[in-house]
Parts: sequence; C-alpha cells; structure tokens
Amino acid sequence: MKSVACTSPGQLEIREVPRPQRGETEVRVRIRRVGICGTDFHIFEGKHPFLAYPRVMGHELAAEVVETGPDSAFAVGEHVIINPYLSCGQCRACRTGKPNCCKAIAVLGVHRDGGMCEELCLPEINLVPSEGLSLDACATVEFLAIGAHAVRRGAIGTEDRVLVAGAGPIGLGVAIFARLAGAEVSILDLDADRLSEACAIADGCQPIQAGDGAEAEVIRLTGGEGFDAVFDATGNLASIEAGFARVAHGGRYILVSVVNETLSFADPEFHKREMSLIGSRNATSEDFRTVIAAHKAGKIPLDRIITHRTDFDGVSEDLPRWTRNKAGLIKAMITLD
Repeated sequence: MKSVACTSPGQLEIREVPRPQRGETEVRVRIRRVGICGTDFHIFEGKHPFLAYPRVMGHELAAEVVETGPDSAFAVGEHVIINPYLSCGQCRACRTGKPNCCKAIAVLGVHRDGGMCEELCLPEINLVPSEGLSLDACATVEFLAIGAHAVRRGAIGTEDRVLVAGAGPIGLGVAIFARLAGAEVSILDLDADRLSEACAIADGCQPIQAGDGAEAEVIRLTGGEGFDAVFDATGNLASIEAGFARVAHGGRYILVSVVNETLSFADPEFHKREMSLIGSRNATSEDFRTVIAAHKAGKIPLDRIITHRTDFDGVSEDLPRWTRNKAGLIKAMITLD
C-alpha cells in the first residue's frame, strides 16, 4: 500500500509498504480522510520535541471498515471516526477513566505511524461510530474534541466571560464549544484575518488584536475584572505567561497548548486570585460524543472550517507549501478515494 512518510525535517516521501497484519482484537480500516494538524506541520518543520524520524503522520482520521473479527460491533463498509489515542488500559489514569492522559499513551502519527496511508489495523476500542456524519465531518471530530474537552475541564457555563488566546484550529474548537455552553467569548490573536474568521465561525465572539492595545481591550471588555476563564491555545511561552494577568479573581486558567519550556508566574498574583490552573490534554470518548452531537445538530460550520484540500498524490507538494504560507488556512484535508 501507499504511505506518506516524513523521513526527516522538511522531507516527505511517498512509499510502497506492506499492508498491516490485523491482530485478533483489531479492525482493519481503509483511510478515507486525513485532516492536517498543526502537529503535522511541526513534525515536517522538525519542531516536535518527542518524535523519531521517519514518521507517517496523520491523526485526524475518517475511515471505512474493511475487515473485522467474528464478534465485532462494526460492519464491513461502515464509516468510522478514529480515536488516535492508544492507551495502556492499566495505569492510574486509565483505571480512573482518563485514558487521554495515559502514562504510556501512544498517539497515531506522533509516537507511532499514523493515518497518511491506505490502511491501518487498530484496536476496536479506538473506533467511534460515525452516526451518519459525512467523511469530512468525521475527520474534524478529533481536533474539535480537544476544544470540547478543554471547555469541559474549565466547567464553562452561561455566566462565564471567556478568553481564548490563539485563533488556530484548537483555539477555534475551544471558542465554538464555549459559545455552545452559553459563555460570552473573546478571542485573542496576532493575525487579524484569522482572528476575524474565527470570530465569525464561533458565532458571536469578540475579537482582541494581540499587540500594544490588547491589555486595554481586556480591561474594556471586562470592566477591569478579567475573564472568569482563560484558555491558551497558542503554544507560545510568552503568551501563556501573559495569560495569568488576564484571569479574574476566583477564575480558571486552562492550558490547552503545551510548550517544551518551564513556565514562570508571580505567586502573589496567582494566590490573591485563588486561581485554578488546569491542564487539558487530548480528549475522551465523552468529548467525541459531544462533537458528534454538535455536528448532527448543525452547530459546526464545516464549509468554513475546511479551507484547503489535497489528495495522496498532491500532499508531498501541498503540505510543504502550506507550511510556508498559511494565509486563509484553517483546516486542510487529504482525500483518499
């Protein structure tokens, strides 16, 4: 079968590789859609801190079942969403219902080869029924579930004023589900065009242009009190550290993005607010179900989220080009038909 491997930073190669062998408890699927994530761009650029090359990328996946075991709950030909978080099932996190932060987690396309290929064999537990969603919608569930999980971790409700720092796909997912939870939402970003589009997609959000006037706008929007919940989805150390000052007294700070650096903050400022500092990692089955329900209810403007498309033959040229120029890019999708 064909696969696309990132052989080293800046290098993609279309390879012919053997089809995977299906294990006893696994299901063989044919990959039909692959969403290109910021992680994939980082891998291509050589900026991912925990990755060994070569690597087949791809973890935002829609697939079709092609082979199952005799007692499978899935049928051949059925469309499925792939949960790319392969957990051990035995560690403390897994035993307490948090496989998203499993001690030994292996994420497809990061810790092991992912979905930029024609077929995968996966544990049946990592397949999620599509419930009639289109293949395009199925391939957006995972990244939106990260936002839904963060909103659930932040316990967002109708009385909350929320700030989302970062208007990329993950920040957009946070904003969408914070709005669906009934919160008043503002989005902060440096890119004016991306900020405007994110506020339009996550209907009703207030834009804050990052830069010299940002703090004055935070004061104006909150009457100087700050936000009840601040989410950082920038992956930028300076942005994360600046976010502490934007949290209201008694508020929550939810870190969705991760940096490979040490964070610093003023303990008196943290303590006087009695601030809750919350990490949010990946997503759970509950969050996948939340996103599926939102898609079925028509709450996700898919036509505005998927902005770029390519296919298996074009990805080796298109992904490097989009890495260099992300103008107008929200979500790029690879189609395998």
